[in-house]
Amino acid sequence: MEQRTIFITGAASGIGRATAILFHQKGWFIGGYDMDEAKLSELKLELESNIITGVLDVTDKTAFDVAMDNFSELTGGRLDIIFNNAGIAIGGRLDSIPFDKVIATVNVNLIGVLNGIHAAIPLLKGTDNSLCFSMSSSAATFGTAGMATYAATKYAVKGLTEALSVEFATFGSRAADVSPGIIDTALWQGKSYVEGQERKVTNMPKLNANRTDAGRTLGPEVVAQCVWDAYHSDTLHWYVPPELVDRERAKSASPEKLRDDSIAAQKPS
Repeated sequence: MEQRTIFITGAASGIGRATAILFHQKGWFIGGYDMDEAKLSELKLELESNIITGVLDVTDKTAFDVAMDNFSELTGGRLDIIFNNAGIAIGGRLDSIPFDKVIATVNVNLIGVLNGIHAAIPLLKGTDNSLCFSMSSSAATFGTAGMATYAATKYAVKGLTEALSVEFATFGSRAADVSPGIIDTALWQGKSYVEGQERKVTNMPKLNANRTDAGRTLGPEVVAQCVWDAYHSDTLHWYVPPELVDRERAKSASPEKLRDDSIAAQKPS
């Protein structure tokens, strides 16, 4: 197959869906995978052609291998981008969150990424200038209190990306990641815990809708454009919006200051 191809996890909504639509408009063949069969069907109906969809639990390595094999049969083994986008977020202090929810976050956000990358490696090796692109987060610029496990998985993704960017160069492939800030997606419709009791996550996109700084709310299509730009660049870490990199630099200059400022901010006035 001469047509370029992209395999997207978490493709049924939000950033994954926006990415599928953008790349389809650019003439790419889309592999869209998610747990939500109904929304996948809507995506396939909307795009009409040049797409394969499938229900996929990214924590199931065997299922991931099967999905990648099915994708490969249609693309002749070509994979220009794997976008490890699927993720979950459970809010709350670590001492308030049930441990099974902690492990579920690790399994989806980190183990799921490893499953995808490992399944994709043979195809990436066989495709010139291929890209392994993964979802990190602004929570990994400085560990975000109230999302400790989530932040840990996103830090892990950045470290994994850095290592693979060197390893994959041996066969002409690349690795990069993106750290989005407040993006208006279903991630903010998840769960949080206070003293072990389940509550709704604060709707940060709505709360930040009128901000104009790095904490402003952006649409998922902005991150989709970042995936496109990353394929045409050798930049390793991407930030959406770009000003988020300033927090990364502030941490490098003085992590203690960011820690102390964060502690002060959570104290009642």
